[in-house]
Amino acid sequence: MHIGDSIRAARKPFFSLEFFPPADEANLPAFFDTVERLHPLAPLFASVTYGAGGGKQRNTLAVTAELARRGINTMAHLTCVGADPESISAYLSELRAAGVDNVLALRGDPPAGEDWDWNTGRFQHASDLVTFARRQQPYMGIGVAAYPAPHPESASISQDRRHTAEKMRSGADFAVTQLFFDAREYADLLEHLRGQGIHTPVIPGILPIQSFASLRRVLALCGANIPGKLYLDLEKADEKGGVEAVREVGLEFAVRQIRFLLENGAPGIHLYTLNKADMCLRLAQESGLLGADARQPAD
Repeated sequence: MHIGDSIRAARKPFFSLEFFPPADEANLPAFFDTVERLHPLAPLFASVTYGAGGGKQRNTLAVTAELARRGINTMAHLTCVGADPESISAYLSELRAAGVDNVLALRGDPPAGEDWDWNTGRFQHASDLVTFARRQQPYMGIGVAAYPAPHPESASISQDRRHTAEKMRSGADFAVTQLFFDAREYADLLEHLRGQGIHTPVIPGILPIQSFASLRRVLALCGANIPGKLYLDLEKADEKGGVEAVREVGLEFAVRQIRFLLENGAPGIHLYTLNKADMCLRLAQESGLLGADARQPAD
């Protein structure tokens, strides 16, 4: 089912989930155990990431196909990096044949250490992928990424907002935001899009903080901003109580963030699971969107 249609049909706030495909096939049983543990969240859909340069494309296809077989509405990531029309067309056909009816069109990040020139490729922007995918698979659901804070490579907030609007106008059915920690940025993004006459659903992405170290790694990878007070609170918690204390501070902050977002018009919440179930379940419980009977043992 098209995710855009599912969002519009949803009568109450929902969760969606993001997973990354295990690099080692030996870890697949544990991965699918995590997926099953998150079943109580009744996710509207699950997205599966895609490695830079296509390095994990086959893993993405295999995982999305299995999730679809298990009855989960699934979305595969799709990037411009190293892509050509023939390979993208073939990949879209494989996804549809596997029962995967949605993709998230991304520019993507170039492979580490390579001198990359975006001007030499057929697909330079996510909007190029959206336009092409829409022509190749008219009935496929297509999502794009949105940035509450500007993308690290954007020259300004206004430029970044224009790029997001262009992706929407290219034919995207919905957007999922990069993770963020200041809900006011999401409100500003929506206000800008609505001012441009764009009413495409935008799902805010939330990261359950697993540890101070993992947070720093994620921030380094995606370039997201973090409020100074939250960072200092997490740092203090790490010094005094370690991982468990950091999780509690992060949990309390994320619960407030989720409540604010839902109260201010977010259709649902997209959780960056990091392939972990426990914190996602706790977030759902503490924010009042999941019954206490769904509590399960820790990861």
